[in-house]
Amino acid sequence: MSGQGPGRPEDSPGGDPGDDAGAPDDPGEHAASPEGGVYEWYTRGLELLRAGSAAAALQLLARAAEAEPESHSIREALGRAQFGARRFDAAAASFRRIVEEEPAEDYARFGLGLALSRLGDFAGAVEQLALAAAMRPDNRDYAKALRQARATLAARR
Repeated sequence: MSGQGPGRPEDSPGGDPGDDAGAPDDPGEHAASPEGGVYEWYTRGLELLRAGSAAAALQLLARAAEAEPESHSIREALGRAQFGARRFDAAAASFRRIVEEEPAEDYARFGLGLALSRLGDFAGAVEQLALAAAMRPDNRDYAKALRQARATLAARR
């Protein structure tokens, strides 16, 4: 996805989630603890996201988020994995938590807006996407998502 925020790989919430729709119901339940520590889980999770394996990334990133619940970067990556695995409620909750703690976090607002649109809450999506687009007017992905959410909202009224 072009026009992402700094350091954002192409596997953002706006990307195609791929084949990972069969994600497990509870990513917090792990058959075996992954090797390494939180940093290794996080970096491996990002690698899996880049490779298009959102469901696999979800496993590691959920573990990392359990260990470091205050980390915005882990929470953001978890939200992206949840989105990619089509767990839109969970993705919205992850992005919402970041937005509540850091209102100026434009990418989290973008992720929240996309998740809300997938959940059918187009009014909420427009609100979040408009804020993200206002914070980063140069970001074409934000503007495109906002136009699409506004058009859908208008068509449904």
